[in-house]
Amino acid sequence: MAGYGTDDGFNSWMAANGYVLPAGAPSVAILRQRGSAYVDGMYGPRFSGAPVDPLTQERAWPRTGATLARYGTPIPENLIPTAVIEASYFASFQEANAPGSLNPAATSAGQVKREKVDVIEVEYFGGSGDALADATTTIAAVEGLLAPFIATSDLPAIFAV
Repeated sequence: MAGYGTDDGFNSWMAANGYVLPAGAPSVAILRQRGSAYVDGMYGPRFSGAPVDPLTQERAWPRTGATLARYGTPIPENLIPTAVIEASYFASFQEANAPGSLNPAATSAGQVKREKVDVIEVEYFGGSGDALADATTTIAAVEGLLAPFIATSDLPAIFAV
């Protein structure tokens, strides 16, 4: 599988944004693969349109029938938008700095609500009830970059006209 963008593109993106990979980080190719898998897993089903070849295509992009959902602008079938590539770079950089954060494992079994040992008491806030959603990393920059590509029925109303 190939991640979105290129190794050189990722390195140029990091330099342009003043980012440096931490010592011991996986290779750029591996990070791009993980970042791209995160983008596809978190956002792929919500992107407008459909993969050009859903049976053999490795990634969610390129897509057929895709539009900039907020603007109605069609996206050519042979194009992977720059914002999708940059979103995968942001996710890749997140993975480099917090290995495993893009691929959480969760269980909904027996969350501790309150512990009391002698006079020490700890109470935890409850989650949403969806253990995986509560454990999933959300990256604001990725959300912002990909918002225009999400099908409009999934977009929250910001204001009424």
